[in-house]
Amino acid sequence: MICCPEDREICEVLLRSAGERGDRAKPLPQLIVSVGRQFLSVPYEAGTLEREGPEELVVNLRAFDCVTFIESVVVMACLIRTGKTDFADYVASLERIRYRGGRCDGYPSRLHYFTDWLHDNGRKGIARDITAESGGIPFRKALHELTDHRDDDPPLRDTAAFRRMRIVEAACSRRTLHYVPKAELKKIEKRIEKGDIVAIATDEEGIDVIHAGFAVRGRRGLYLLHSSRAAGSVVLSDITLYRYLQERRSRTGIIVGRVIAPDAGH
Repeated sequence: MICCPEDREICEVLLRSAGERGDRAKPLPQLIVSVGRQFLSVPYEAGTLEREGPEELVVNLRAFDCVTFIESVVVMACLIRTGKTDFADYVASLERIRYRGGRCDGYPSRLHYFTDWLHDNGRKGIARDITAESGGIPFRKALHELTDHRDDDPPLRDTAAFRRMRIVEAACSRRTLHYVPKAELKKIEKRIEKGDIVAIATDEEGIDVIHAGFAVRGRRGLYLLHSSRAAGSVVLSDITLYRYLQERRSRTGIIVGRVIAPDAGH
């Protein structure tokens, strides 16, 4: 595991404070948004999980990309619901959500593609893809972004890791996925709840999703609570999700995940 003493301190202070406030009794969607807001202004940083050498679990609560922000918030919110406050619980839960089958077993075991992340965490009972039931339409897509850029990812220079990653991409490419086209968002956005995970689908080749955050309902509709490259930090967007999608042609729609509340009795 790779982490700094500051990461442990941030984690334990947040979990302990939530326990003292009695946050365990709050609904999980409310907890997700509340925890996410506590990270507002934390810097955006790309590639926080990328390291030379063997794959290790990276714990970093000092800077996020969009996916590590989602993982950290979901894990924190679920731990609060179950009344757990130990850093060891956070570490174990983070490994479970980030890796296929819940176990770090080399670079290809990390859930790099977001639809694969949703699929695997659905099997683990952590979050489920609700896009189809929210009005999404089916599609398939060939995913090959990682292996196409093998030279940019030192772990993939290893032949065995590269072959494993190609097998993962092939399996992902065979799945039927769903997305809500951006033109249809206003018709279905009432089905999306605060705290739902909203991933931005794209027409770019080889990749399924280009960004993700949490849904927050505001005066004019849905907004994103996310770690934003453009803003340079975790922010609550000042424009609606609908407008955000319209700003770029490549943002074709959304894929929606809903975190499953853990049993507060265990």
